[in-house]
Amino acid sequence: MVKVTLDLSRLLQEGQITREEHDRLSRLGQRDTGSLLVNALVGFGVVAVSAGIVALLPSLLTAIPLGLLLMAAGAWLALVGHARWGVLATILVLVAALLLGASILLLSSGQTSLNGASPAVGEEVGPLLGLQAALLLVAALFTGSAILVGSGLLIALAVLLLSAALGSGAAYGHAFYALGVEQPLATVLAFSALAAVAHGGAPRLRAAGERLANIAARTALLLVNLGFWVGSLWGDDAGWIQRSLGRAIPAGAFSIAWAVALAVAAVWAGRTNRRWVLNLACVFGGIHFYTQWFERLGATPLSLFGGGVLMLAFALGLWRLNERWREGEAATHEVSS
Repeated sequence: MVKVTLDLSRLLQEGQITREEHDRLSRLGQRDTGSLLVNALVGFGVVAVSAGIVALLPSLLTAIPLGLLLMAAGAWLALVGHARWGVLATILVLVAALLLGASILLLSSGQTSLNGASPAVGEEVGPLLGLQAALLLVAALFTGSAILVGSGLLIALAVLLLSAALGSGAAYGHAFYALGVEQPLATVLAFSALAAVAHGGAPRLRAAGERLANIAARTALLLVNLGFWVGSLWGDDAGWIQRSLGRAIPAGAFSIAWAVALAVAAVWAGRTNRRWVLNLACVFGGIHFYTQWFERLGATPLSLFGGGVLMLAFALGLWRLNERWREGEAATHEVSS
């Protein structure tokens, strides 16, 4: 299924469509808009009712059955093929997946309440499965749910959960942000492979599957760069590396490898018309530059000034490159038309 956005008024003024075609397409758009509104209202109503039930009874004995019920309803709407209820099916499956995923992760830590309350005396339960197994199980749940309703959000969350299984994570506190990657090399290798597989398999899938595969590949590339970033600051002394090499991998090795990988990715993206990958390589190229610049020179007035000037020049070059790309696409479209 291909969706195209058209400016009907402009097309009419330019003589690309007739008044009759304009009116017919407008009526079709109004019908779809009304259907979308009904889907959204019903979906938000279901979310509100579900949230109220969970707030009144914040127990996994409530969340799990509710999640299964919502998943069954969403799956039925998606599989039966009621296209008009596609948005509602997506909302139901998304809410169900999040409820079930949160429940599985809480069970892996021995909790039975959604509000963090301690279990009463005699109600303590041990973890039903390890954290890594729970993360992999939830990642599989999110992947299946994403394929069922074509949710890009769920497929991206599934990839992020795989990184959490390797010890990656993020934290936030008052005026404090943290990014943790416990195994930089494993993260780089694993998600480079995932990005390659997803990118290579995407063209062989249908349109909806190709979109999900591309989202998975892009999320994996983001994690690859985060692995390189942390590795370029602290290196990697994971046990399996120590056993294999007899020593840790220094930060300098990650720094050089990251710069080479970014350069190769940028050249490949430029030659194959992969704008998203090119922009990602340029953004993380700037992050890499700033990180090493201040790590080596420190935050002095001169280093701040010099880094700012270089980054402005870099940003200007990136903006100009994107403008040329758009102009080239527009010219190609005009010639083909």
